[in-house]
Amino acid sequence: MKYILASASPRRRELLSQAGFSFEVCPSDAEEKSGGSSPAEIVEDLAALKARDIFEKCQASQTEDFTVIGADTVVAYNGEILGKPADEDEALDMLSMLADRTHQVYTGVCLIAVKGKKKYMRTFHECTLVTLYPVTRGELLSYIRTGDPLDKAGAYGIQGPFAVHVKEIRGDYNNVVGLPIARLYHELRELEAL
Repeated sequence: MKYILASASPRRRELLSQAGFSFEVCPSDAEEKSGGSSPAEIVEDLAALKARDIFEKCQASQTEDFTVIGADTVVAYNGEILGKPADEDEALDMLSMLADRTHQVYTGVCLIAVKGKKKYMRTFHECTLVTLYPVTRGELLSYIRTGDPLDKAGAYGIQGPFAVHVKEIRGDYNNVVGLPIARLYHELRELEAL
């Protein structure tokens, strides 16, 4: 089966490569709009939007069975969704709110597969609880100056220098990085068995 990742995320590419997948990268540029009301609905909507966008663009040129993998990750705290910060001030606000508290990281995944003449679509999400230690303003400012938080949902990357502030994780660590790779593997196995 040929896999196409509808994401430019280097973290998602790394997770797929580490898991042994061979895949092409074709990032979606679809406008990210969701009618969902909960973080779970929103990440599933956005993952499906990205997967459909790339499926429609690639379908005519494919000569073999293939699967498009779309994904979207958000951080949520007290029902508020925290996307990527617009600037350093917003990053500081987000990180100050998350420090010494537990928040949720949701990743939605949408798979669109073509096998023979049949098309299959499967959408799911994972939620991981992340608790941070108390973090001083100076530590937050020092981290923000690295530039690391500016392209990440919730303004931090768990796999980078901010890892020293993570007290506890309940759920899939890789989900926080950006792709629940174990769940994805098993969902793909089930799709391929159809």
